[in-house]
Amino acid sequence: MSWQQLHIPAHGDQARRLQSLLETAGAAAVTLRDAGDEPLLEPAPGAMPLWQDTIVTALFPADRDPDALIAGIEHQFGASLPDSRVEMLADQSWERSWMDDFQPLRFGERLWIVPSWCEAPAPDAVNLRLDPGLAFGTGTHETTALCLEWLDAHPPTGRQVLDYGCGSGVLAIAALLLGAERAHVCDLDAQALTATRANAETNGVEDRLFCHDLQSVPGGADLMLANILAGPLMELAPHLAELTRPGGAILLSGILREQASEVCHHYQPWFELDAPVERGDWCLLAGIRRQAE
Repeated sequence: MSWQQLHIPAHGDQARRLQSLLETAGAAAVTLRDAGDEPLLEPAPGAMPLWQDTIVTALFPADRDPDALIAGIEHQFGASLPDSRVEMLADQSWERSWMDDFQPLRFGERLWIVPSWCEAPAPDAVNLRLDPGLAFGTGTHETTALCLEWLDAHPPTGRQVLDYGCGSGVLAIAALLLGAERAHVCDLDAQALTATRANAETNGVEDRLFCHDLQSVPGGADLMLANILAGPLMELAPHLAELTRPGGAILLSGILREQASEVCHHYQPWFELDAPVERGDWCLLAGIRRQAE
């Protein structure tokens, strides 16, 4: 399969906003790189530093209309992107060209995501092996990072987890590595389920991970994970509440800061929600399912 790369120069915090818009537009992968020669000090665990001048690069199938793609991003971004450019890539194992941009990442105290070609920085930590692929979810986006840090701080020991909209399966696999008894996953995209199964096998948890279509998702979750987008989250509120046992926890992400109050409103009939945890433009909501009356 052939691909095209869209390169967009960005300044300061624009890079994160563009990254989010490109992922929403269906980019198979997005990376950020220094556009100048600006050193960065070692970040705190889970932190995502930015350069002042950044090149945001997104990978799309070659059959996407680049002019329409750029026009759509400009409309959402609210400004023109005159210095953007498109580079066509020949059919190749494109993942290999992204290796230098995908390095081990730490989330919280002991959880790491480590690509297969890297040594684990902390061999005694909880190391989740994950390579970039076509399914969303490698831990580099704020929405996923927030969830991973929450899981590290609240290990789901002995719990039954449901990952609704699993992408690469990173959240479900992290939960299993952190002590969950079993994890059920579902996604609209069959490719996401294929990636999740492969990643579960890589991490030795395939016997405790179960894939479902959206019509056969089991209820009774001790921990509900849903890292999707605010619109679907609001529509799914009654359904996710039904799938979560009384006293069970819920973790919602993929929510822009300005959407948090509206999402809270949709979930408050069933859940006691904590204050949003924010990072950049995004936030995470966590809460507990009320006991049945």
